[in-house]
Amino acid sequence: MFTNNNDTVRKTDPSSAINMIGAGTVITGDIKSKGDIRVDGSLNGSIDTEGKVVVGQGGIVEGDVVCKDADIAGVLKAKISVSQLLSLKSSAKLNGDIITNKLSIEPGASFTGSCSMGAVIKDIKDGGKSEKREKTA
Repeated sequence: MFTNNNDTVRKTDPSSAINMIGAGTVITGDIKSKGDIRVDGSLNGSIDTEGKVVVGQGGIVEGDVVCKDADIAGVLKAKISVSQLLSLKSSAKLNGDIITNKLSIEPGASFTGSCSMGAVIKDIKDGGKSEKREKTA
């Protein structure tokens, strides 16, 4: 009647995990993940993920961010490297450098720093630390 079949146990895919730092939470330290990360609290450290980073309206991140996609509605004080799309919402305040393939900035967003766009400019895999060089004759 009842069977114990271990083959039916589902394994969770780490890239589908959603990590959340709730409002009122303060974390000091670096975060490395394969899944998505949402910050509604405060993070004093860097984020390195293969997924998407979302900083909510009350979220504050003070540290470098490396990710695939990002939606920023809160405060980010650091360099951000996004391999796909970076979206700055109208309530966003970004103070730092941007390296991204595509950029969307809503009216009302605040951005102070430099911006490098396009996949050819810098290698996102290493966080933009090395520039690609062209051969000249």
